[in-house]
Amino acid sequence: MALNKNALIRYKTIDKCLQNNYRQWTLNDLIEACSDALHEYEGREVNVSKRTVQLDIQLMRGDKLGYNAPIVAYDRKYYKYEDEDYSITDIPITENDMNVLSETVEMLKQFKDFSLFSELGGIIQRLEDKVYTEKTHQSSIIHLDKNENLKGLHWLDELYQAIQKKVVLKLEYKSFKAATANVITFHPCLLKEFNNRWFLIGMGNKNMGIVNLALDRIISIDYDFTTPYSNYEFDADSFYKDIVGVTVNQGERASNIKLWIDKYNAPYVVTKPLHHSQIIEKENEDGSVEVNIKVKINFELERLILGFGDAIEVIQPERLRKRIAKKLEKAISLYSKS
Repeated sequence: MALNKNALIRYKTIDKCLQNNYRQWTLNDLIEACSDALHEYEGREVNVSKRTVQLDIQLMRGDKLGYNAPIVAYDRKYYKYEDEDYSITDIPITENDMNVLSETVEMLKQFKDFSLFSELGGIIQRLEDKVYTEKTHQSSIIHLDKNENLKGLHWLDELYQAIQKKVVLKLEYKSFKAATANVITFHPCLLKEFNNRWFLIGMGNKNMGIVNLALDRIISIDYDFTTPYSNYEFDADSFYKDIVGVTVNQGERASNIKLWIDKYNAPYVVTKPLHHSQIIEKENEDGSVEVNIKVKINFELERLILGFGDAIEVIQPERLRKRIAKKLEKAISLYSKS
């Protein structure tokens, strides 16, 4: 591997370390992290020297690389970013980089009608729009929903690489229900996005089946090179076929969910189905419709139904109808308090 590639990996590794504010980073910690990262990429032991990392920090602080990273040392021992929101990945790209991006977009547009790229049409359009706005300083033509405070996105690249290279992870994870964080040995196999949140899909060492972990609940990531990666067969399309969202109750079969939709929301549901299995069973004279979807009942399905408020009614199955009714009754009680 070329020396400049090694340097880029070290810069990126140091950047990821210093973004993790839940841990204090000594110089030795950064050296170890860089050595591990290079070992992962090269597949052999790489000993990064103290002097190398010290020079890396010095270069990242300066403007030679364009980073001007606000790396500070405190207590004469630890390193951190003075600006906790800083990352070298957020720096503006150069005019030359922008020209390369423009050429790349034009090349991709030539292939967007081929079957291999058929699902990338929207992505290419968004990339073209981003390049256009950066080059012309004009307002964006495409406006996307975004949450500036969304946490966990900085893990995406590292987790992608771990899945690609079949590396077992040691994750410090704190679920919404847990009082404290736990360290989990995890065999990752998929990254999934739903409702503007990202999830890591895989299996733990306790063999409790496929589970999902929210990226915004991951506190830190480490690697477990001593545990063999479990090469279990996983077909994401089949696994999520009968699911709205990401929560899969693996012991449950898909049920036929029959729903009534009022006339005002019927066009919305007809043109944007609640699930790919949706069929229209009845169109009523008042404009309302009755649809059927075949899915497993889970948290996300309930949230979807509740989001329609009085515009939707669960006709069957009875158990789901009762659960939704109970939640609505509880909601009404909140507004009945004096």
